[in-house]
Amino acid sequence: MGIKKENNMVDKPAHYTKGSIECKDAIKSALGREQYEGFLRGNILKYVWRGPHKGENLEDYKKARFWLDELISEIEEM
Repeated sequence: MGIKKENNMVDKPAHYTKGSIECKDAIKSALGREQYEGFLRGNILKYVWRGPHKGENLEDYKKARFWLDELISEIEEM
């Protein structure tokens, strides 16, 4: 079973895109590499932290995995 990227509430929610610009790309551009990596780590922690306290904890864990994949990609690009 591989990781499947879907256009859904985890990987690419429509409300985070305006035109062709995704919010995460605008944040990355505005913050620079070091601050963006901190942003990614913060998102990972946020979703892991709140997962057990919500009815939809699986979705939060998938969001944490999405942001972890983003952080890994950033580090691999260095």
